[in-house]
Amino acid sequence: MRLAGKTAIVTGGASGFGAGIVRKFLAEGARVMIADINGDAAAQMADDMGDAAVAQTVDVANGDSVQAMADAALAAFGHLDILVNNAGVCHQPGPLEDVAEDEFDRTLIVNAKSVYLTARALVPHMKSRKAGTILNVASTAGVSPRPNLNWYNASKGWMITATKTMAIELAPSGVRVNAINPVAGETPLLKTFMGEDTPEMRAKFLSTIPLGRFSQPEDMGNAACFLCSDEANMITGVAMEVDGGRCI
Repeated sequence: MRLAGKTAIVTGGASGFGAGIVRKFLAEGARVMIADINGDAAAQMADDMGDAAVAQTVDVANGDSVQAMADAALAAFGHLDILVNNAGVCHQPGPLEDVAEDEFDRTLIVNAKSVYLTARALVPHMKSRKAGTILNVASTAGVSPRPNLNWYNASKGWMITATKTMAIELAPSGVRVNAINPVAGETPLLKTFMGEDTPEMRAKFLSTIPLGRFSQPEDMGNAACFLCSDEANMITGVAMEVDGGRCI
């Protein structure tokens, strides 16, 4: 029970990697807010997970919605130990100059601005307690980018840099900040990354992953649990690749 007594928010927690993180945190003893733009899915998952889980509808691209999430978490838990910025989107693959402006804006707002908004809402609380852990779910795309996902790659590179500078600034306040870099996984975004979900396209993607499989939500849950637990008390500013060797 490595997270016994801990409280956490996981954005985008009702599906994909976020759901894997939620399940692992709950199994390790944490109380978790499942925060998702799909409020019905979050509520259903919270019902399925039991009393240690609560649901919250949130649009991480909207400051008022993020503040409402923070307020609800503090009201439910009394304090917050862990914030996982997992919610993310991707534009359709294609030449960088052909990506529509609204797709570009949505990608940067959801993947980058959300980290600013959650920090604005919750870092003061963590500073006041001289404790806290923030985990940003970035991507191998921010380290070893694929073509035709240019602005998504850039948003995840931004997230990795934000993680490192947040870690430096918040260390004196007792707050740790890390990231995990998944490779493409069995989540709702997989088809978007590949452009089309066919056996041939899957084989092409898998050929770039030395361990020969996609990331699973459980893989992200295990890595997130470690980085957010007291076992990682000396680790901050790390962007851990959970990618089967993709970035080597």
